[in-house]
Amino acid sequence: MTTWGYLLLGDLFCCHAKNVALNQIAKSLNQVRLPHHLFEVDMPKFNKFLFVISALLFINNSYADKEVTPIPKITDEWRFSVTPYAWLSGMNSTLFVNNSAVGKADLSGSNVLSKVSAAAMLSVEAHKGNWGVMGDLIYVQLNNQSAKVVDQVDLGSSANIKSTIFTGAATYTLLNTPNAYVDGLLGARSISTSTTVNVRVIGYPLNKTESNTTSTVDPIVGLKGRYRIADTSWYIPVYGDIGGGGGKTNVTWQAMTGIAKAFPWGDVTLAYRALYYDMGSNGVLQKTTMSGPVLGATFNF
Repeated sequence: MTTWGYLLLGDLFCCHAKNVALNQIAKSLNQVRLPHHLFEVDMPKFNKFLFVISALLFINNSYADKEVTPIPKITDEWRFSVTPYAWLSGMNSTLFVNNSAVGKADLSGSNVLSKVSAAAMLSVEAHKGNWGVMGDLIYVQLNNQSAKVVDQVDLGSSANIKSTIFTGAATYTLLNTPNAYVDGLLGARSISTSTTVNVRVIGYPLNKTESNTTSTVDPIVGLKGRYRIADTSWYIPVYGDIGGGGGKTNVTWQAMTGIAKAFPWGDVTLAYRALYYDMGSNGVLQKTTMSGPVLGATFNF
């Protein structure tokens, strides 16, 4: 065989060897089976997952699109609000017996809750355009409330107090901007207080009971409003009024401020409130200040 013949046989052998190797590799690849669960998708679970994600995105977008602003919008449609609230108020008053000042009666707000036998606190408002009306009712009855008479040797004085305070007014919007809202108000405050005091002090007949009921209606003027905090749904509520001279009250005033947050359905407010009235000389409790924290929820419709 010539040299060219050997070279030709060598080439044929190499090609055969390559073909055998390639065929072997192909058979090996055909025998490889990757786990099918790596590519399987549990469609029911996947669909549920997509549904949950879609629902969350929808809710988030809905609330993101609906801006909650604490500033009321003035329209020609009626808008109403109802606010039930709880006022944990203490009371500081000058105690009069037989038209003479005996001392100061301090009714602490820390234990007043345990002495409440009946209470109702509600505020309502109605607005149309710039005009509106408002009403605020406070009714509370305290039984066997300890009354510490200062500047005297107190032997355990106590008081039963039933008080009804109603404030009503017409309102008019004076300021309405994206961050501030102010109403002026003109109205009247009605105060009716029934007090029975069991006075037990040195120099006064023991177990002497003094009872009296005082009622008065007095005109008031004031302002109320809110200031939005940094373009958020949080705001600072404010209220203030002053009046007197129309009935048996020399002067009466009320003030409130705190912090509040607006929601799509209304507001939640935590504030500090104070109410003062200076009655005439025929009341048992005179120069009375009621003050304490108040928590309320406003429902708009």
